[in-house]
Amino acid sequence: MRGWRPPLRPFARGAVLAPTGTESAAFDRHAIETVGVPQPVLMENAGRAAAQVVARLFHVGPVVGLVGAGNNGGDALVLLRSLAAWGWPVRGVLVADRSDGDDLLHGWDIPLIRDTHLEGDERAWGTLLESGVVVVDGILGTGVRGAPRERQARAIRALNAASAPVLAIDIPSGVDGDTGATPGEAVRADVTVAFGAPKLGTLLHPGRGLTGRLVAVEIGSARAQALLPRRGTDTHKNAVGRVVVVAGAPGMAGAAVMAARAAFRAGAGLVQVASSPANREIVQTAVPEAIFVDADDPPALAAALTDASAVAVGPGLGTGAWGRELLERALASPPAPLVADADALNLLAEGQAGGLAAVSGQRPVLVTPHPGEMSRLTGRAAADVAADRPGSATAVAEEHGCSVLLKGAPSVVASPGQRILVDALGSSDLAVAGMGDVLTGVCSGLLAQGLPPREAGAVGLYLTGRAAVLAGRGRALTPPDVVRWLPEALEERGDGESDLHIAPVIFDHDPAR
Repeated sequence: MRGWRPPLRPFARGAVLAPTGTESAAFDRHAIETVGVPQPVLMENAGRAAAQVVARLFHVGPVVGLVGAGNNGGDALVLLRSLAAWGWPVRGVLVADRSDGDDLLHGWDIPLIRDTHLEGDERAWGTLLESGVVVVDGILGTGVRGAPRERQARAIRALNAASAPVLAIDIPSGVDGDTGATPGEAVRADVTVAFGAPKLGTLLHPGRGLTGRLVAVEIGSARAQALLPRRGTDTHKNAVGRVVVVAGAPGMAGAAVMAARAAFRAGAGLVQVASSPANREIVQTAVPEAIFVDADDPPALAAALTDASAVAVGPGLGTGAWGRELLERALASPPAPLVADADALNLLAEGQAGGLAAVSGQRPVLVTPHPGEMSRLTGRAAADVAADRPGSATAVAEEHGCSVLLKGAPSVVASPGQRILVDALGSSDLAVAGMGDVLTGVCSGLLAQGLPPREAGAVGLYLTGRAAVLAGRGRALTPPDVVRWLPEALEERGDGESDLHIAPVIFDHDPAR
């Protein structure tokens, strides 16, 4: 792309709010009516912040802005005016019945034409859009529902046909801010500058694939961050968390090894692996720092579980008689926080140990299903689960009283009565056998250090996604790569790094893969 400066690396530390378009509008009303931030100030802050992003990402040159009727179009006018004040050549196209003497221009002579002058002339559209080092999409905002009207759809088609980079304001036009749906024409953006927080629709497919690099800038509203566990200077292995990994039927030692390694890397002080005795040599060779527990020795297993700070159960467990008995014994232990994954979920879906609701009634529980396992838990088709990830995860969380980490693109975390959390760092590079075992281990390590299940799931997703980015293996990524880079992900401080170096930036990432 002409004039594009690529990002150094994505960043976002902890949890960043991702409201729906509807919630975002409510936040704006709260800022205006309760906090006392005038709407023109919010619009000025938004447009100027977006202009700063343009100035940081693109070399000085002509900027073309497509200006819609609402606040999104107003933000685009402020952007164009700000860039003009900094010496950039700018031009706007009014894709709505908006005055060309808009008060937001404050008397600046910004060249504006109406899209009606270009109607039916694809060559003129193309010439105009190709003249920009970047084209700004300010056509439609987060409040629009349904397919764009023909006037706006025509502009979107012209924008998508041009080769110039596209920067969308708040959300690509045509993407539903609540669901990510694209019921009609939708802009394919290279960069999206979100105001206050990334909108949920830009993190859910298909909108996620149209958003490009997603940069969120603060314009006068609050932000949220989650806390990672921090060790005191005077501590010991038992005080920073004891994890028991119940995993690995005969011949399935690898799942136990991945989970145990990840639990250690996530900061657990002591990890015990309760597995089939047939796996002893492999486990003790691969993870010598872990304590092996013979899962066929009931007293030994009970003793390990009694002292556990957190339990991970399911990877490589199997659904035969051995797995069923081991799950029953594991869940009959004192009620330490639990991560249930893989075969444990399949057994719970069949009513083993009384079912998921019974288990959740006894202890804090985080379940980590993929859509297929979620299908067995809910009785819904896997395709229906994947089509509404937030709704599916929330329904199971409310029904069974547990936290749910639904894996996929994107992964989401739900807990009863709490806001849904959406993973922004995951990518298709993580679609490799064994990654779920790593995630289970990381989440159990965080649980053992005192994080509640919801936060353990969210931070676990962040750490594994961030470790994958740091590993830099792309499609060649393997679970050991993620485990290897977990310490670096854990030790990063602050909000991370971005090449933007602009004070209001609170999130900067390319979630499109």
